[in-house]
Amino acid sequence: MDDSNDDIDKANEQRRAKLVKAGVAVGVGSAAIVAALLYASKVKKKRR
Repeated sequence: MDDSNDDIDKANEQRRAKLVKAGVAVGVGSAAIVAALLYASKVKKKRR
């Protein structure tokens, strides 16, 4: 039974690692979008 519990623990850790990576990717992507929007609005203001 220890082997099956170890397998479950490993699967849970792998799933958690994937979710953490996905969360980091979403955060970085969101920050990039916000930075791009801020830059775009800054450039538009200078042209006027």
